[in-house]
Parts: sequence; structure tokens; C-alpha cells
Amino acid sequence: MRRVTSEGRAGLLSAFAAYGFWGVAPVYFFWVDFASPPEVLAYRIVFSVLLLVPGVLLLSHGEELRGLSGRQFLLLAASATLLCINWLVFVWALFNERMVEASLGYYINPLMTVFLGVVFLAERPRRGQWFAIAVAAAGIVYEVIALGTLPLAGLTLAVTFALYGLVRRTVGVSSFVGLSVETLLMLPLAGGYLFWLTFGAPAVQREVEAVALLALGGVVTIFPLLCFAYAAMRVPFTVLGFVQYLAPSMTLLLAVLVYDQGVPDERWVTFTFIWLAIAIFSGEGLYHGVRNRQRKVHAAG
Repeated sequence: MRRVTSEGRAGLLSAFAAYGFWGVAPVYFFWVDFASPPEVLAYRIVFSVLLLVPGVLLLSHGEELRGLSGRQFLLLAASATLLCINWLVFVWALFNERMVEASLGYYINPLMTVFLGVVFLAERPRRGQWFAIAVAAAGIVYEVIALGTLPLAGLTLAVTFALYGLVRRTVGVSSFVGLSVETLLMLPLAGGYLFWLTFGAPAVQREVEAVALLALGGVVTIFPLLCFAYAAMRVPFTVLGFVQYLAPSMTLLLAVLVYDQGVPDERWVTFTFIWLAIAIFSGEGLYHGVRNRQRKVHAAG
């Protein structure tokens, strides 16, 4: 029992590390705002590969990598495209003072995941989950009517990451191998772009310090993903469901308190709708989780 408790505690700490790291990641990207979003993305991909591929070999994932089918490679190509779009839009949003909108997108993401499960996996959400989705949708509709525009960056982040999760669930490979293949598939485009940027006309020459700072994008990418993978195997998903809101909450606080990015009154109303939807969704999931455990106890007794 003590061993399980220790592993659970380590898993919970890993979950907080992953989501906390994602929450403060914008600080790093503002350090590299001397580069364009495509350049930041390209360095992030190249140095993620340099970190992941040796890890695949050292952790003996080579057999799983060689055993991938053609269908799995195609699905990973699709997930790589979604991930690339998500990363690029996130950096673009930060560089264009849309940090608040980015946090809104990641608040919406779990509810979007449930919706995609209904559409593509024929899952049947409970009434409370449907109600939470409806409340979140009402918040977006309100913002469209009040501000006259869609929060396109936020919605793109929510949709692409939810679709990414859906595709990765379909592939059926470990997170480490899957991410390695995805970044390898993105590598030719990223490497080609950096080659053109460095040797094209006009050429962009970076100092060693700037390249080193951009190279840290690999660590920013891999570290939280490894922490999350460790946590996902040891922490109940009901707990992860609560912890995942740490990242957008920290991003929102950074945007308002540190980077002084204003939030229109109408968007605060949207956030209120989203927070209410999250409370309903999380509370409903917790309630049913407790009830299911009680039923199992009674059935066993």
C-alpha cells in the first residue's frame, strides 16, 4: 500500500509539473520574440527530434517504432499536422498580444474533446456533460454577438488539440514513440525552412546565444510531455481533469498581471460561462466517479 501511495504522490507531482510548466511556457516564448513564429516552431521541432530520438533508442522503444504499420504512419502524419498548426497558432497568439485568447482556447479544449467523442466515437455523454457543453457554447455565442468577432485563435487551439487527441487515441502507440515519429515527420519541413532562412536571400544570421535560446524550445516541448506521460499512468483521470485547468489559469494570470494584456468586459462574461461549464463538467464527473466506486463496493460485498 505504501508503494502505491508513493507512486500516486509522484504521479500527482508530475501532473502539476506538466501543467504548471505549460502554464508558464509563454514566458519562454516571449524571450524568443526576436524570431518569427515559423522560426520558433522550426527550432522547436529540430531540437525536439534531437532529444527524442536518442531517448527512443536508450529506452528500448526501437522495436515498437519498427513495428508501426502504414496506417499508423498516416495517422501520425495527420496528428503531426494538427500539432504543428497548434504550436504555430499558440506562438502567433502570444506574439500578437492574444495570450488571453490562447488561455480561453485551452479552457474550451476538454469540452471540445467530449464533443468530438460524440461525433467520431459515438460516445454518449451524460445530461450533465451535455449541459456543460451547452453553457460553454453559450459563452462563445455571447462573445460573437457582443464583440462581433469569433475568438479564432482560441478556437483553433481548442479544435486542433482536441482533434490531435482523437487521432492519437486512434493510432494506439505510446506517447514517447508517437511524438518521436510526429517530430521526425515535421523535421524535413522545419530543417528546410531553417536552411532557407540561414542561407537564403536575405539571410537571417543568429548569434550563438540566440540559437541556444531557441534550442531550449526542445526542452520546453519534451519535459512537460514526459511528466504528463508519467502522471497519466499513475493518476486517476478524474484528478487529471481538475489539474489540467492549471495551465490556462496560469496563462491567464500571466497575461493580466505580468504582461498587462487587457481583457474586454465581454470576454470576462465569456470566461464566466466557460468556468461555469468547467465546474458543471468536473462536478458531474466526480459525482459519477464516486457513485461507480460505491456500486462496485456494494457489488463486491
